[in-house]
Amino acid sequence: MKAEMDKIVSLSDGESTVELQKYLSSLTNDQLITAMTNSALRGKKVGTMLKGILKGSPPGSSEGANRRLLVYEHLIPLCESGDLQAEVAADIIGLLMLETRTLSGSSLAKLAALFVDAIKAGKMGSGKSLELFPTILTALAACAALSYGKGELSGEEYKKQLINSLCSSRWDPQCVIHLTTMFRDVPLSAEELQFLVDKVLRMFSKMDLQEIPPLVYQLLLLSAKGCKKQILDGIVSYFRDQDDRQEEEQEDGENLHLEVQTIPQDQLRHVEGTVILHVVFAIRLDHELGRELLKSFKTSYGDLCPFSVALLLSVARVQRYEEQVFDLLKGAVIKSYKDEQLQQGSKFLQDLLPVHCSVAKMILDTVKNSVFGWDHVTQGLVQLGFFLMDTFGPKPGPFGKSTEGPVTAARTPSQQACKLGGQMLLQGFKMHEPIRGEILEQVLNRLVTKTASPVSHYLDLFSDIVSSAPMILLESSSKVTETFDHLTYLPLGTVQGFLKAVQPLLKVSMSLKDSLILVLRKAMFSSQLDGRKSAVTGFLLLLKNFKVLGSLASSQSSQAVSSSQVQVDVHSRYNSAANEAFCLEILSSLRRCLGQQADVRLMLYEGFYDVLRRNSQLASSIMQTLLSQVRRYYEPEQDLLPPVKLEPCITAHGDQVYLQEPLAHLVSCTVHCLTWLQNTHQAANLNVDDSDDEAEEEDEGYKSELQTILESMTRRMIKCELEDFELDKSAEFSLGSSVGVKNNIFAVLVMGLYEVLMEYNFIRANYNKTRLEELLELFHRHHKLSEILKEKSGKGRGPSHKTPRSLLSMGFVSTLITALFRDNSQSREEALSVLRSSGEFVRYALSVAVQKIQQLEDTGHTDGPDGQHSDRTFRFLCDMTSVLMWRYTNIPRAVEEAGKKEKRCSLSQLCLDGLLRIFTTCQQRCPEKMAQLLSAMDVEDEAEQDDVAEINYFYIRQFQRALFTQLSGGEEDFNSREAQLLVSILTVLSRQLKPSSKQFVQMITWTVKICKETSFEDSAFCKGLLSLLFSLQVLYKTPASLLLELCQDIHSQLGDIDQDVEVEKQCHFAIVNMKTATAAALLVLTQVDRVLDEVDWLIARKKSQTASEKPGSADASQAAGQQDPVEKAVTLQLGTLLTALNELVQTALLPGNCTVTLLRELSRTYATLTTLVKYYIQACASQHGSLPSRFEKLVKLSGSHLTPQCYSFITYAQSGESNPGDDKKKKKRNEVNAAASAKLLRETTAIPNLIFSIEQYEKYLITLSKKSKVNLMQYMKLSTSRDFRINAATLDAALQEQEETGETQESQDAEESQEPKRKKRKQ
Repeated sequence: MKAEMDKIVSLSDGESTVELQKYLSSLTNDQLITAMTNSALRGKKVGTMLKGILKGSPPGSSEGANRRLLVYEHLIPLCESGDLQAEVAADIIGLLMLETRTLSGSSLAKLAALFVDAIKAGKMGSGKSLELFPTILTALAACAALSYGKGELSGEEYKKQLINSLCSSRWDPQCVIHLTTMFRDVPLSAEELQFLVDKVLRMFSKMDLQEIPPLVYQLLLLSAKGCKKQILDGIVSYFRDQDDRQEEEQEDGENLHLEVQTIPQDQLRHVEGTVILHVVFAIRLDHELGRELLKSFKTSYGDLCPFSVALLLSVARVQRYEEQVFDLLKGAVIKSYKDEQLQQGSKFLQDLLPVHCSVAKMILDTVKNSVFGWDHVTQGLVQLGFFLMDTFGPKPGPFGKSTEGPVTAARTPSQQACKLGGQMLLQGFKMHEPIRGEILEQVLNRLVTKTASPVSHYLDLFSDIVSSAPMILLESSSKVTETFDHLTYLPLGTVQGFLKAVQPLLKVSMSLKDSLILVLRKAMFSSQLDGRKSAVTGFLLLLKNFKVLGSLASSQSSQAVSSSQVQVDVHSRYNSAANEAFCLEILSSLRRCLGQQADVRLMLYEGFYDVLRRNSQLASSIMQTLLSQVRRYYEPEQDLLPPVKLEPCITAHGDQVYLQEPLAHLVSCTVHCLTWLQNTHQAANLNVDDSDDEAEEEDEGYKSELQTILESMTRRMIKCELEDFELDKSAEFSLGSSVGVKNNIFAVLVMGLYEVLMEYNFIRANYNKTRLEELLELFHRHHKLSEILKEKSGKGRGPSHKTPRSLLSMGFVSTLITALFRDNSQSREEALSVLRSSGEFVRYALSVAVQKIQQLEDTGHTDGPDGQHSDRTFRFLCDMTSVLMWRYTNIPRAVEEAGKKEKRCSLSQLCLDGLLRIFTTCQQRCPEKMAQLLSAMDVEDEAEQDDVAEINYFYIRQFQRALFTQLSGGEEDFNSREAQLLVSILTVLSRQLKPSSKQFVQMITWTVKICKETSFEDSAFCKGLLSLLFSLQVLYKTPASLLLELCQDIHSQLGDIDQDVEVEKQCHFAIVNMKTATAAALLVLTQVDRVLDEVDWLIARKKSQTASEKPGSADASQAAGQQDPVEKAVTLQLGTLLTALNELVQTALLPGNCTVTLLRELSRTYATLTTLVKYYIQACASQHGSLPSRFEKLVKLSGSHLTPQCYSFITYAQSGESNPGDDKKKKKRNEVNAAASAKLLRETTAIPNLIFSIEQYEKYLITLSKKSKVNLMQYMKLSTSRDFRINAATLDAALQEQEETGETQESQDAEESQEPKRKKRKQ
């Protein structure tokens, strides 16, 4: 064989090809094959030998052509077998490629068939010879004609048949990558490419996971030919399916306590990471691919999944896409939350559509998955987190004030999106070390730079980071130290939040603590008031959190114990000793504040009590400080009145008078600290007999002195008359003059002192009758002064005087009202009857309780001790709820009838006001505690204690009974304000019911019954009741039919716009009557707006679904009989709405707001109808289906019923008529009304907008009629409502008049004919 090989090589080197041809002819096919095989296997001179064989086989002769074919047919499988060295195989294929174009058509066809068969049989494992296939196919396409079966085909067609056959056959998973690579070099038409891409994408699921990245890489290279969207969608949907399967397996595994994993999670994540890198690399090179990717997610966020979110975040690293990606994700997040909110608030939508996918969950899953080495995604996650927090964080209100109080549960989509940003960053911080520094730096930068807008969301994030990973944070402590330097310039709220968050770190890091103290000391002498306040805040926080040895353990420590405290306790003995020196040093710094402005002192007084509770060893220093401060203003001479010096409490600057010392707060702080110390020492003395004598004596010293001062103050304050304070009735209290301001300050101080002494004496009295009589004396003085203040401020023309905040503590108010209303013990009966007998005092106690609850509702905390402790305030709330509830339900109203003559709200009403505020506060600020609040009230046997829904419903029934009692009396006994409060409470409590529960159904049935049977003419009550009905109805079923009934009632009550028409008397709901109809109409229109929102949303969803569906798919070609459920629901909703609006449009509504709102809603309805018509135009274009008969009926209804009535209503609105009255007064009032409404209509563009909406609707109906070949315009009448209108009746009258008068009329005619022109000029 070697000889033959050498012979061929030597002959091919020679000049003459004739000899070479002769020699080759002499060899049999087998010999030739053996020679080629041996040469190829040895790898020596194979190229030269092949060249020789091809040189000696001229393609022109049949023998040569056959020999060439033989070479190809033998060498292709040989290269594929894997027996040859890689370089040898590559050389052979290279040579064969060069000679391919010389092959005849039939040879090419045979070779192509050989390839196709080999691929079908799965023999193309190594894919070496596949490089030759594109060349063969290209050569084939160039052939003029080829025999195919019995006929002939052109080369191009033959190639198409081959590709079709190849893509239709089964592929071996091993050769998919080689085939995809090979097809890159094959010229393909668009259909062929689509067919091929489909085939490859279907093969994904059959392939080994590790082979997916290289295949994706080849597909992305193939995308240069086209089908970009299809390829990207296929890749994303494959990984979406994998993720879903992974999640299901995890859930199954958790349920069965087994590990069920077809694909290991880490392997899948690593493959996803690699694929994302490939895609991003491809997008960098081909921007068309990037545009396609973004386009596919822009239409609907429903296509997003954790993988595609990660992919988008990686693409965001390409600068040109960064902004687009973040805008797209921001839009998806906010839209997802809005859709969720819309769906949760409407039973109609819940029944119609499945629960939608949550983009927030996908994003958080992406954060979780990124732990598997997705470094290219983490940067995008950080940016997106901050982008969401910046965009959706709380906005500054007017004058830069923060609009939101402290934390309420995230309710609105914006709040939820902001919270999501925070969660992403917190999770990212915990998982990824490289990005920690950046997250921390960005959070701190924002705290420092965003001084004009609220930063509560960044403070929450920082606080979470500190508590979740304090040790990690210490590595970046330098960044925190840098922030300390800016504290003096930051708003007080930011400083408080920041220092609270940093507390756990200070306990671990001495250097941090030292640098903070340096900053705070400087701040003490800051020129800015806020800087000094910040210093006080910081020092008080430090005092609270650094325990001194021997301090009583306070069970209610507010700082959560974190892992950082483990390190503190190692040297706790040393720490406590050091802490004592440290705390005393801080206290000496704080004493300097006592010479500063009132605001700074106030902060100090409010903080001392908390410090004392947490660090009782500092009692002596704190009490001495307070005592020396009280002595400054106390009059030690026992005979002198008043017992306090008020002059030093104020200061003057120019002609302005300011408060210098908040004396009442100082005494209040002293009283609370003293009381707490006495209580704790009593408790401690019961447990421990012997104690440190010196300290005890010192304690007794300041205690007895303070007690003496307070006793003396009480005695003398009771003796004082207002004249002693220079505050009698003749004194000036206007805030316009400095004397008035001074008197006001004195009055507030004195009233505060009375309140503080009342609290002190109640606690000291321990239910002693004479002591409580003294307390009542104090109250009378307080009451007298407050009455004078009220009277004076009512008269004054200057700014009105607000009621000052009560200085009674929340805990005391809770104890007091419990004692007044619920204390039944015999021993206290006599003493408490003193207080109970004073109606004014009972009212005062209740009104202060309501004031405290209101403060809690507005700000989340109250003044005074324990005001900042949410747990304690919640406990007080529970006690108050119980008392107020008992007071309201158990004391008959007849008892209060006497007080009805006064123009004040009854005590029952105060109780209700308090209860409403408590329920609202609890629901907004701590919804999870609502059940606890309700359980805390005294439940009778009727309700089972453990069932929360039952307890809730028990209270609902109590309030229902109360409302029913109100309504069953006559209209003259009806207390509107109380009824409104009851309805508001029922509204709040009904939110706690699950819409699927039987209690909810009972609630809605009861509400409907009340609305149907109550006929009181009170519009505010009607508004409240109907609002409650609507809020329940939307969660039960669609409110459209309810709206129709209400519209019919309103129409029959107010009458028709055509006075000659007699309206059929209908009365579904008695609550709708002449007085309440306008209020009801406005409410109905608000609900119409809401229903239109839902309908618009459904149409938009259907539109995006239709756009993303492939034409000709199964869903697209639905039979006309089987209308899509969403389309059907939309048509039915709009049908009912049109009928309801048809009633309202014929109603003689009062000119003004109601009319304008109706016109606006009508415009909106036509706009929604236009959207629906556009949807059907789109559907007709893509599906060629017939229009549903329901839709035709809807169009008919709009054209024949609503549109003509709209035009009549426009005429009515413009004439501004209301029912004419006979009296002159009525006539005059009508003229005023007409003028006002005409002005309102001129200012708004409601009428032109409505006409435009109707005409747009008709314009698109014409388009749809053409597209669908259905004449929809047959139902439409020509519009008459233009600027120029002919009113037939007026015309007749004018003509008659013209006949009677002669020439004078002609001049008037001329004027009239010019009028329209004048109008046009105006326009």
